[in-house]
Amino acid sequence: MSGQPITVSQLTNYIKALLERATPLQSLCLRGEISNYKIHHSGHHYFTLKDENAVVNAVMFAGNAQKLRFRPESGMKVIVYGRVSLFPKSGQYQIYVSQMLPDGVGALYIAFEQLKQRLYQEGLFDKDKKKPLPAYPSTIALVTSPTGAAVRDMVRILKKRWPLSRVLVCPVKVQGEGAAQEVAEMLRYVDEHRLADLIITGRGGGSIEDLWAFNEEPVARAIAQCSTPVVSAVGHEPDVTISDYVADLRAATPSNAAEMAVPDKGELWLRLQDWNRHLEMLETRRLQLLSQKIEESHRRMILVEKRRVQLLCQQLSALSQKKIMSSPKEYFNERRLSLSFSQERMIAAARENVGRKRKNFIGKAATLDAISPLKVLSRGYGFVTKEEKIIKTAADIAPGDRIDLRLQGGSASCLVEQVDKA
Repeated sequence: MSGQPITVSQLTNYIKALLERATPLQSLCLRGEISNYKIHHSGHHYFTLKDENAVVNAVMFAGNAQKLRFRPESGMKVIVYGRVSLFPKSGQYQIYVSQMLPDGVGALYIAFEQLKQRLYQEGLFDKDKKKPLPAYPSTIALVTSPTGAAVRDMVRILKKRWPLSRVLVCPVKVQGEGAAQEVAEMLRYVDEHRLADLIITGRGGGSIEDLWAFNEEPVARAIAQCSTPVVSAVGHEPDVTISDYVADLRAATPSNAAEMAVPDKGELWLRLQDWNRHLEMLETRRLQLLSQKIEESHRRMILVEKRRVQLLCQQLSALSQKKIMSSPKEYFNERRLSLSFSQERMIAAARENVGRKRKNFIGKAATLDAISPLKVLSRGYGFVTKEEKIIKTAADIAPGDRIDLRLQGGSASCLVEQVDKA
């Protein structure tokens, strides 16, 4: 062995310098499968790239990671652009990634599907969250580019179909850097200040890159948070964006959105005319039915009145045939005979009642006489009273008492000298 010994740091720095001087390694395009993907709190992304036979560490700094159009995941095959260098503290070489693309599938498509899946799981696409559009909006806000053909078509159609609505154009960028942020902020501003009762947001057709602002998360969340109904009108019929899923209604084109937002005054006028004709027919029919009911009621009243007159005529005819109408004196004679007959019957009934009561009285008087104590006196008996109370036993008197003895034909007052209780 020859030469002076060197430190590990010197060796590592030497190898690092060799790698950084190798031009092919400073502008490298590498294909591999992501493994152990992690995002540090600083915003840096750390992972490894591997194939069937080898593995290399990789890092993507926060500034470059913010430009990603999709979210990398472990197991995803990608193509990365960057440079190779050595990290002295670990002594391992690694690739510093500046750009990353999905291998075989476009980055925009990956980003679209990932955001779509995430928002779907959060419930932003649920049908029960869709708000109904007002039938006759008074103010419509168009959140779109003020210079495109789409806004002109929408204003023209809205004014033609329903000129009563006020159209408010809210200018925003619809493509390029910062377009999504402008659209989201304008949506929130219109909703928070209640500038309209219906919002249409979108733009005319273009490539997926041109329409991408309406596939970004800020716009989707701004639409979902609006209390004002929102119609998404992005591109042409085949174009579908995240905004279409989140909005309360998706229109195939901006022109279609304008047609869906308001009624057609011509169609409404025809419907009103139809309703008016229908109401006239109903009113005519109602008057006919009313007239029929009146006629029917009139006929019934006539029949009822005729019947009443017939009954009165019959009663009058019956009265005219009575004897009192031809001979009033005979009528009074009949009544007098009837009164005499009733009088005789009442007298007979009274006599019979008096006889029945007299017989009953005599029977009760005989019974009373039979049980009278005075009746006993006629047979030589008498009864004793003391202070007007009948004495029944010897125990009721004592020597010295004054008693009265009642006999037939009179009474005697006696003084008791002796009482024998044997």
